[in-house]
Order: sequence, then structure tokens, then C-alpha cells
Amino acid sequence: MFARQTFRCAQPLKQSFRKYSAEAPKAAESAPKPPPSPPKKANLTPVYVAVGLAGAGAGFYRYSTGAAAEPINRPKVFNGEDWIDLKVAGIETLSHNTKKLRFEFDDKEAVGGLPVASALLTRFKPEGKEKNVVRPYTPTSDESQPGFLELVVKSYPGGPMSEHIHSLNVDQTLAFKGPIVKYPWEANKHDHICLIAGGTGITPMYQLARQIFKNPEDKTKVTLVFGNVTEEDILLKKELNELENTYPQRFRAFYVLDNPPKEWAGGKGFITKELLKTVLPEPKEENIKVFVCGPPGLYKAISGGKVSPQDQGELSGVLKDLGYNKDQVFKF
Repeated sequence: MFARQTFRCAQPLKQSFRKYSAEAPKAAESAPKPPPSPPKKANLTPVYVAVGLAGAGAGFYRYSTGAAAEPINRPKVFNGEDWIDLKVAGIETLSHNTKKLRFEFDDKEAVGGLPVASALLTRFKPEGKEKNVVRPYTPTSDESQPGFLELVVKSYPGGPMSEHIHSLNVDQTLAFKGPIVKYPWEANKHDHICLIAGGTGITPMYQLARQIFKNPEDKTKVTLVFGNVTEEDILLKKELNELENTYPQRFRAFYVLDNPPKEWAGGKGFITKELLKTVLPEPKEENIKVFVCGPPGLYKAISGGKVSPQDQGELSGVLKDLGYNKDQVFKF
């Protein structure tokens, strides 16, 4: 169903932009050169002075911004033990069933303190019920961002926590606890990672990819395969496009839609064995890791489900059929 050329349509566009920027300096070469007359040196003195001042200014700017970019030892909000009530500071509607909510910290200089990759637990007690509802969510804001965190939440019919979060208004609160560490990351832990996500399963994948590309020392390659129902359902598309445009040699994203628009150039239907065989690295390659996160149906088809948060269970599904082994796959 998936032809190889279907998933390469975006790459030539990026290459053309890179080519344009690389060739831009040639315009300067076509400018007429001043005649080699004796007054030339004297006439160019103001230019040299200007260039020197500009260089000094640029050096000062780099020095100043570099100094400002030094890491700051900020207090951390989450200690892994206590439930903390955070107030809603802002709400943005992303689609008919998805919202981005900003939760502010009491200490505006504090950070959440989440290691990558990890999640937070959320809790509330439905009216008239004896038991709390507890669900994990992965923040989509940068872990080093002080003063707040953001959640992207899709509301599912009958989903008590997602419906509750969507009902919140500014200045109302939600209880959080964590961090719940999923897969401790360090730079260059793997040469190439593959992220297979469905729906809101993109949030831990984005957290991991963002951490990799914000670290100039981390050279890990990243391939994303992201399945959704409609184009409107593709969460964090703007952020993912930015990563792909900035790191075209190291980050590639492939999108699959159940109900694509007529002009859709990406994948159609479900994430299949043929697609993964085309875009993922060979299982025999050394030091690769495949991450899976999404609804139960995606786990069943791609990798098999987890037994518990501590037990990854056996590998099955498409990834096993393609020759990957249990140690090469991690299920969020």
C-alpha cells in the first residue's frame, strides 16, 4: 500500500532551501570590484573600521548571550512523593477535541525538574465517587522552562480524566505528582532511534526528540512514524516540522492518516509492515532503539502490549515479524 516515493515528497523541498541558502553568497561575487588604484586603501579605511566594529559587536553579542545562557540552578517543583496543585493559567483550543493547557508554578523561577523521558501523574475525584481518577500525562513544554508546564490533552468520550481536564477553566487547579521516569536518556545512548506513535502517544516521543536536538553534543538520528485519524488530529505538527526543517539529515517524519484529505501525499490507512520495513533501520543494525506509544490497538498491531509499567511484556506484532528483538523495543 505504501510506495517508497510517497514518503519522500518533503525532502527535496528542504534540500532546495539548503541549496538556495548555500548559493546566496554568489551574488556578492558578481558585484564589480573596485579598480586597483593607490587611493583604494585609503577609501576602504572606513569600511575596515565598520567591519571591525561590527565584528567586535558580534563578538560582544556572542559573549553576552553565551554568558546569559549559562545553566541556572533553579528550584524543582516535583519531588516524586507529594501531590501538588497547579493552577490553570491559560487554555488554547487546538482542534475540536484537543486543548493545550498551561499550569503555573507558585515559584515563577522554579522548573518542573522532569528528567527525559518521564511523565507526571494527574489526579481528581469525580463528584459522588469514592475513588480518585489517576492518569499519566507527558508535558509538552521544555523541561528547563521556568514558571509553568503545558499539557496537550485530547478529550476522549467516556475518558474521565481527559473530560475533566477539558472542563477546567483559568484559575482552577489540577493535582500533579512525579516525575515518573520512563526511559532515562543520555546523549548518544543510541545511534538511531525510531518513534512509532498514534494519537496522543506523540507526547513522550516529542519530549525525547526535543531533548536530543536541543543538545549540540547529541548526534542521534531520529525517525518518526505518526498515525492519526485526520490531518487535524496531528498533534504538535508545527513543532515537528520545525525539527525536520532544522535537522533534515537527522530527523525524518512520516505521517499516516485513516481519513486523509484528497490532496494528502503521506501514508493512508494504518501503520503497516510495508511502511515500517521501508523507513526504519534494519534490525541487524547496531545500537538502535524503537519506541512505541499510542492506543491499545496500535500496541497490539505493532509491538504487543505491556504487562505493567514495570514489565514490558513479550515482543509481538509487526516489529517481531520484521526481525527486531525485545531488547531493541521500548513501549511507553
